[in-house]
Amino acid sequence: MFPIPRIDLAIGGAGSPVEVVESIRLLVLLTVLSLVPAILVMVTSFTRTVIVLSFVRNAIATNNVPPNQVLIGLALFLTLFTMAPTLARVQTEALAPYLDGQLSQEVAFERASAPLREFMLRYTREKDLALFLVASNSPQPDTPDNLSLMVVVPAFMISELKTAFQMGVMLFIPFMVIDMVVASTLLSMGMFMLPPTTISLPFKLLLFVMADGWHLVVKALLESLGR
Repeated sequence: MFPIPRIDLAIGGAGSPVEVVESIRLLVLLTVLSLVPAILVMVTSFTRTVIVLSFVRNAIATNNVPPNQVLIGLALFLTLFTMAPTLARVQTEALAPYLDGQLSQEVAFERASAPLREFMLRYTREKDLALFLVASNSPQPDTPDNLSLMVVVPAFMISELKTAFQMGVMLFIPFMVIDMVVASTLLSMGMFMLPPTTISLPFKLLLFVMADGWHLVVKALLESLGR
């Protein structure tokens, strides 16, 4: 038999300044963990990846195949793969020194935001940055490092949405051609009551499988993100 550990939860006054610091550090970490889903969507390649994968499913018209859990899981692991160098820098330059007590919260935040800002600016259009600089009445920065995250993050998200939709349009074109050919053939044969999607679905699946569609889509995503 394995021993069952006993867990005690107690709330009391701090006996020393060190205990206060540890409590605040724990509170900060719990807050960050609660914001991880929002951070994942806003400052990584997750948005582009999951939208493109959703476009693939909609273009084939397979309804919920693959299911949402599979698409989100694939998008999550592709995001971790593409963001690995950036996350490694955050770990070594900010998180590890902060947990060791070598950095304050403010310095750790600045060091952690630098690699993320560099990644986002790499894929953000100047037009979108200018939009939020003007909207926030922010002065023109001397260097990209001086840009606030309040400007970079929404500009990055808009740029990612545009890029994802551009890739989605390119994915839709071959399947749309199949739908048009099948619909025209059925109309010429006088089969008005037969839905064209019923006939075109096997052809679209056949085309996607023969072209090794998932490999091509993931390859395009990785190449668009520089991996």
